Amino acid sequence: MLFTEAQLSAWLAAFIWPFVRIGALVMAAPVLSSRQTPVLFRISFVLVLTWVLVPVLPPPPVVEAFSHQALVILLQQILIGVVMGFILQMVFAALIFGGQVIAYSMGLGFASMMDPQNGVQVPVVSQFYLILATLLFLVLNGHLVLIEILAQSFSTFPVALDGISQNGLEAVIGWASRMFSAGLLMALPVMAALLLVNLGMGMIGRAAPQLNIFAVGFPMTILVGFILIWITLPDVMANFSELLREGLALMQQILQIGG
Repeated sequence: MLFTEAQLSAWLAAFIWPFVRIGALVMAAPVLSSRQTPVLFRISFVLVLTWVLVPVLPPPPVVEAFSHQALVILLQQILIGVVMGFILQMVFAALIFGGQVIAYSMGLGFASMMDPQNGVQVPVVSQFYLILATLLFLVLNGHLVLIEILAQSFSTFPVALDGISQNGLEAVIGWASRMFSAGLLMALPVMAALLLVNLGMGMIGRAAPQLNIFAVGFPMTILVGFILIWITLPDVMANFSELLREGLALMQQILQIGG
């Protein structure tokens, strides 16, 4: 079977460019990019989503398949998809950061397990928060909102030689500070309460030097830490929901998608 250059360019413009943008998003976004998600499922998901969206997308420009314009368009589509996924990664990373701060305050920094999302060792408190956040993300239909924003991005950011501006990239980098502030805000109540517990243990150690403060203080700190995690869990998930809303709003702002 023979293909002409015109046919190849038309097929490339109609299917490959949306496929690259959607694939870059799936490979960068949390939940979908998890190592527990089979590669075959991710490829099938990208193919099906591209096949569904192609008929309703604006007609892309037709360029030569092996030209420098095609390379620039390819890099632009990868950049748009990666930026969308990276914003959501920062939202989930805020929980990991908050969980690490809490775990080190409790003395559980040594208790870590493999994070299937990123393939690195994280404290068990961070993993607990991450599992709940993933379930909340799916319950709130965050994946559907993400697909909606992706579909709208082809209208506001059509396939072309230009893409995300420098101001948009600077906004993404600047929003990284929000990740650290949100994680610290989630962990601050537990940190403050555990600080008071440690001060109390210090006063007890000064009042009764014969008491083995390490044998008493460590179990007490862990017990109080677990109680505080249970008490503050609704607020942590509420803060995550708000941070997720801000992340999606930033995504819409960068892609110039209205409300």
